[in-house]
Amino acid sequence: MALPLVSVRMKKNKKPSLVLTLSAAGLLIAVGSAAYWLLAQRRLSSSDLLVGANIIPGDALFAVSLTTDPQQWQKLRQFGTRETQAELDKNLVQLRDRFLTNNGYDFQKDIAPWVGNDVTIAILAPAIGSKPTPKPVTTNEDAGSDQQSMVMVLPVKNPEIAKSILAQPKTLKQGKWIDRTYQGFAIKQSEGQVGENFSAALLDGRFLVITDNPKATERAIDAYKNKTSLATTGGFAENFPKISDYQPFAQFYVNVPTAAKIAAASPNRPLPAQVLAQLQNNQGLAGTITLESEGIRFKGVSWLNPNSQRVLAVENKAGKMQSRLPAETLMMLSGGNLQRLWGDYVLTSQGNPLSPIAPEQLRGGVKSLTNLDLDKDLLSWMKGEFSLSVIPTTPKAGSPDDFRSGLVFMVEGRNRNSAEASLKQLDDVMRNQYQFQVQPGKVAGQPVVNWISPYGTLTATHGWLDGDVAFLVVGAPITDKIVPKPNNTLASTLPFQQTVPTEPNPTNGQFFLDVEKTVKNFPLPTLIPNQQTLLDATRSIGMTSAVSDSRSNTYDIFIALKKVTNATALPTPESR
Repeated sequence: MALPLVSVRMKKNKKPSLVLTLSAAGLLIAVGSAAYWLLAQRRLSSSDLLVGANIIPGDALFAVSLTTDPQQWQKLRQFGTRETQAELDKNLVQLRDRFLTNNGYDFQKDIAPWVGNDVTIAILAPAIGSKPTPKPVTTNEDAGSDQQSMVMVLPVKNPEIAKSILAQPKTLKQGKWIDRTYQGFAIKQSEGQVGENFSAALLDGRFLVITDNPKATERAIDAYKNKTSLATTGGFAENFPKISDYQPFAQFYVNVPTAAKIAAASPNRPLPAQVLAQLQNNQGLAGTITLESEGIRFKGVSWLNPNSQRVLAVENKAGKMQSRLPAETLMMLSGGNLQRLWGDYVLTSQGNPLSPIAPEQLRGGVKSLTNLDLDKDLLSWMKGEFSLSVIPTTPKAGSPDDFRSGLVFMVEGRNRNSAEASLKQLDDVMRNQYQFQVQPGKVAGQPVVNWISPYGTLTATHGWLDGDVAFLVVGAPITDKIVPKPNNTLASTLPFQQTVPTEPNPTNGQFFLDVEKTVKNFPLPTLIPNQQTLLDATRSIGMTSAVSDSRSNTYDIFIALKKVTNATALPTPESR
């Protein structure tokens, strides 16, 4: 049993289960057809797009394509630990039983002989417009038209078998099957079952479309015939090929403005009007997940609405900070232009209750603590590459173990004089307002300034590297690890080289986290369910990003995972 995601009966009285099912699928992806690269063709090949993109309505909220290849699912189960394997098995068995076994179907016997290399699941937002005109049929096809619905697209590689499955479906426990026609396509749907609304249609012998709402089937047929599908949505066909891959494990798409509208209408946490307006600038987020020998790779792309007035600055000038950091660095986050990053954050975060911190609060905090203007006094000269890193200290005999690591901030300055003036102001504030000792010193013959707290502990050090890179070390005294430039750098280590993607290149930012060493030495706050289980299965995480063009960003993320020795097969229904 390989793929537990193909259903021939979808129950409307189990909408919450549908949401949980998709959430579980999304988790499996976070933790595909054999696409052919027809380079000789002038027009875009359909294999570069999400499977079923020419059928899924263009206003779909979310779509995910999953491979039907049993070997890929077995390979996924080889990653992690016994605990993560057990969690994965539990989700796979639940999905398989809910959509196949409980309905009398076996994937290998009933589905595998005719289905293609991938299947796609899409969530449709409630239909917008006037109330549907009642039809003189004794069906419940209008039921639930004001709710979200699900569409599954199953490519057909053997039309004859697919037709026979559709012509002779399994007997319903209640009710009966009826036949109807829409836009020239035959539709098979259930009738007489409480809360059930299954509907299916075979489109041109190439795609079997299954929905939990007959109206959703009609919307899919309309999108297919009228060319109003996801494939024609603004920016989709131009950007999705950027992350296409040969035989992916999964691919997905999120409609950002539609998701924002639904969030704005939510009575629990409505979005303010100004936030909704800002999100309308963004159109889509898409990604491809592939399984490699040592972990999982995610390639992503996000793009702006084609009608948006906002444009992105194509400036990819990062990639040097990892050569300034020592090999033992636990975490590094770098970017190409701190001033521009701040400007983008302000543009998308003002008035947004979901932002980690409001820009005006950060500005006010800097002003009250240092009497400096964040934009004018600091960010005005921080126009080059920057990094934020965590470097562990080397314990020394007889020295107090106040800090186990140092937080290191580096930024390439564009105006040394302005930077020096700002740093002098900071020195005066620490001396006069907080009674710190501000003492000049030297590390490896290079001048630095130390801030020493009233209790005599070395609290922070700032100085310059190579004349134009300012640094600030807070916490453990690890300045000697970056001054002078280390011989064994983070960039030269195998964990960094094997984890942080080399593409896209040039880049505007990178991220590295040595999960094994960090978890072993430092307690981490709990951010997600089962966090410790997931961390125990992970070796390291790396990311590289770039501004692809004035309308899109691309990302490449790799998660290096541990492996389960002698991974067993997924339990069969008979063995449970």
